[in-house]
Amino acid sequence: MFNSENINLNILKQRAFNLRWATQAEGVIPLTAADPDFPCAPEITEAISKYIKDRYLSYGPSQGLPILRESIANYYLQKRGVKFNPDYVLPVDSAAFGIYVACKSFLKKGDEAIIFDPVDFLFRYSIETIGAIAVPFPIHPEKQKPDFEILESLISPSCKMICLCNPLNPSGKVFTKEELLKIGEIAEKHNLLILSDEIWSDIVFQPTTYTCISALNESISNRTIIVHGFSKSYGLAGLRIGMLLTSNSRLFDAMFQNSLHQSTVHGVNILSQVAANTALTECEYWLSGFVNHLQKMRDLTVSSLNSMPGITCHVPDACYVAFANIQATGKSSAEIQQYILDEAKVAIVPGLKQWFGEGAEGYVRLCFSTSDEILNEALNRINKALMKL
Repeated sequence: MFNSENINLNILKQRAFNLRWATQAEGVIPLTAADPDFPCAPEITEAISKYIKDRYLSYGPSQGLPILRESIANYYLQKRGVKFNPDYVLPVDSAAFGIYVACKSFLKKGDEAIIFDPVDFLFRYSIETIGAIAVPFPIHPEKQKPDFEILESLISPSCKMICLCNPLNPSGKVFTKEELLKIGEIAEKHNLLILSDEIWSDIVFQPTTYTCISALNESISNRTIIVHGFSKSYGLAGLRIGMLLTSNSRLFDAMFQNSLHQSTVHGVNILSQVAANTALTECEYWLSGFVNHLQKMRDLTVSSLNSMPGITCHVPDACYVAFANIQATGKSSAEIQQYILDEAKVAIVPGLKQWFGEGAEGYVRLCFSTSDEILNEALNRINKALMKL
């Protein structure tokens, strides 16, 4: 399922946007946005085809299809050990929108929310879009051990939320149970909500184990909102389908109100919900094979990067991105990104504040969710280019 023969570059060059194949010049290999080069599991498209065959595409329920909400709750019970009432599960049109809805529901202008640094830009974007203030908490991309004294020192009377990204994009850190307990304790002490982005939680490499913060205890769970999705695990980014979960009815009611689902202004595409339900109920075999392949690609990527001049790269515990330290090259993240694009014809993501925060400078991110053939070609090109510096 996960080799070059199963990758259709002609289709990718027409459909894979967001810095990927469809937006690059001919001959450029994109290791950019975290989106697989592989087609999704066949059961997913078969389910969509079966649904539309009857030619009825009616309105769906405003809170989402009951079968999907039940499947999501069952997934969290079986995989994460957390019992959610399906009534407090809300399908949304992407995990990104889920983050925005949570911020819109519980932050107002002038409020503060803690975000990690570096971390994906969507937390900062959502917080600042509604007029609140994102307060960065530095977690070193390589050492990755949080300093909780610093975290607590950042909390002011205006702080209302801690934004947890677990696993952490772009560094690939998976937080330990002890670290999550400490975050939960701090949130309880200062009466803060926890917004937990868990979209990468299916992409965790052996022998690392993943813990959901809501599984720790009832008290922490009652102040936690979980965001999850299907783009990273099942390659469904274009379907725009994610989910919000909480064990707290008050939190759920606020998010449902702010989602605009109760009107017809907003809502989740029915076909996307059919696809998501099929992914959860029929495609475990595909996800398992995908993660096994990705672990091999991770090892290939890290080994290759560490052999290149001026580059060091730690081994990520999760996520299919590598966050490489390029400081020894003497060039900035933006300069290295442009040099590799020009010289090697490989597109990567620079560690700029606009993408990941100030703590990302001196690093670049490479996505390895492709075949070994494409990845080897890209890495060989980068190595040859760096040898000329």
